[in-house]
Amino acid sequence: QVQLVESGGGLVHPGGSLTLSCTSYGSALDYYSIGWFRQAPGKEREGVSCISNNGDKIDYRDSVKGRFIISRDTAKNTVYLRMNDLRPEDTAIYYCASGPRRPACDFARLQSTGQGTQVTVSS
Repeated sequence: QVQLVESGGGLVHPGGSLTLSCTSYGSALDYYSIGWFRQAPGKEREGVSCISNNGDKIDYRDSVKGRFIISRDTAKNTVYLRMNDLRPEDTAIYYCASGPRRPACDFARLQSTGQGTQVTVSS
């Protein structure tokens, strides 16, 4: 199981930006599809975005399209989620997850192992 570590969360005002990072100290992330989930209090976990191992497939949930950008830096063994124009409804704990290369970005097969990072959007 790939051990993942998330970072970069925080408190921002509506309209602000944050960049989340996901890394592993024991596995090469470019071997896997990497996705981001989030879970708000009292709500089910939902998939936010995913990038395939070689970057040729990228998915976003509709509510974040045009605002969030997922990317990976192989040299740093890190996947990023740049979040722009944040809204209060984006408030949640964000988790990164790994999954098989193929099929790429199958959210049902992504598994998270980290503690997540809290994102709070509030004025």
